[in-house]
Amino acid sequence: MEGSTGRIEHLTRPEQYTMVYSKGRSWSNDLIVLRAMPNGLPISRSGLSISKRVGKAVVRNKVKRRLREIVRLSAIKPGWDIVLVARSRSSIATYAELQKAVLILFNRARILESVKQE
Repeated sequence: MEGSTGRIEHLTRPEQYTMVYSKGRSWSNDLIVLRAMPNGLPISRSGLSISKRVGKAVVRNKVKRRLREIVRLSAIKPGWDIVLVARSRSSIATYAELQKAVLILFNRARILESVKQE
């Protein structure tokens, strides 16, 4: 993990998502909604929410893969729970457009330290 300041794990239980939705803050743009809250842990955890409104399974999976890679390449400060919610327009967005949208939200939320260079 060159350039990363901490590990990113996944939110795994429904209660973790519920906690972020109920107690976290929200930032959004045309493609993505970011929900984030401090978790008090030495790691950050991320989760994705892609509804059927985004498209059929193949399209939703493509959006998921792209968002997962964007999160993996972003050096997020340790100690955050993050949920990225894809809006329906994300199905027609390119990888570069999604990356730009997510990085803007990370910067607005002040949870991004830097982007890894590979």
